[in-house]
Amino acid sequence: MSQEKKHLAILGSTGSIGTQALEVIDAHPERFVVEVLAAGNNSDLLIQQALKFKPNVVVINDNLQLAKVKSALLDEGIKVYGGEEALADVVQMDSIDMVLAAIVGYAGLRSTLSAVKAGKQIALANKETLVVAGDLITAEAKKNGVNLFPVDSEHSAIFQCLAGEFQNPIEKIYLTASGGPFRGKKRDELLHVTKKEALKHPNWEMGAKVTIDSATLMNKGCEVIEAKWLFHLKPEQIDVIVHPQSIVHSLVQFRDGSMKAQLGLPDMKLPIQYAFSYPNRLKSDFPRFDFTKYPALNFEKPDVETFSCLGIAYDAMREGGNRACVMNAANEIAVKAFLEDRIGFLQIADIIEKTIAKSSFIKNPTIEDYIKSDVEGRRIAVEMVNRA
Repeated sequence: MSQEKKHLAILGSTGSIGTQALEVIDAHPERFVVEVLAAGNNSDLLIQQALKFKPNVVVINDNLQLAKVKSALLDEGIKVYGGEEALADVVQMDSIDMVLAAIVGYAGLRSTLSAVKAGKQIALANKETLVVAGDLITAEAKKNGVNLFPVDSEHSAIFQCLAGEFQNPIEKIYLTASGGPFRGKKRDELLHVTKKEALKHPNWEMGAKVTIDSATLMNKGCEVIEAKWLFHLKPEQIDVIVHPQSIVHSLVQFRDGSMKAQLGLPDMKLPIQYAFSYPNRLKSDFPRFDFTKYPALNFEKPDVETFSCLGIAYDAMREGGNRACVMNAANEIAVKAFLEDRIGFLQIADIIEKTIAKSSFIKNPTIEDYIKSDVEGRRIAVEMVNRA
């Protein structure tokens, strides 16, 4: 029996998740069609992708490159638009079945919210959307009958462990963390680490921003907040465990004490494909796990004294309101400054903490409040960076 093809909008198509998503689509042309490609400023790769996948629409966020993209795709009959506003409109197109939200950071919020309001199913790779405005996104998703299919490997693992268990309450979840490149090191050993060292992730291939977040454990902190919203959990139901091999992607503990875990080699294409094809599992040629090559799997507690970003994220989640929004804004500024060699590695957490302390607290924020909080958080964080 032939199955109707799923029409996908790939937001952040030139990034790490976007390019891997296109590999998944390329491997299953009988199942998926690229309807929309959207990128920030990598116009060369975007043009290359558009020529290969022949989408209906292409959006480049950088308006300065709009003419270049239009010119390159002129003879292909592909509509080309520029800017954030255009993307927020495009994701509402009737021809789209699912939107992969893979634009990194706060920049992905507007288009994701727009797609949810239009009733589009979401494959969610942009964790910041739920970190910044989880209450609004989940409320809109419920209102519009939208499923949020997690693409983060940890949340995909939890989602997979819950298949067939939806009537059974979760007692606790464990999100696993590799520990990043500096696992086992203490604060004094991290005083002079370089950007190059921080970007050497032991297991995963990711973009620069996410790789630094993984090194500080802020990535795990954001995943904790994301898990709260995705699975309707209380802070005390979410635990983090360091697992250096990244084979066990996460675990669920049920009220009878039994636990389920999802295992596999670290490969983002697997959770991407599962989100696209749910509830079906598609055949793949991904490398298979060999138990004999991993005679031991290790687990340890995270060091929240050295990697204080994880504790900061837990505090922001417990306080609620706009705290996580400000935290995310400060983190984006601090990570950018570190990547530009303007601050040291340990100063990332310091800047985030000080920004949160100086910012206004709003208990029940609206979308306008979130926008203002993001602006305020960035302004304060920039001041902190300039003084550093």
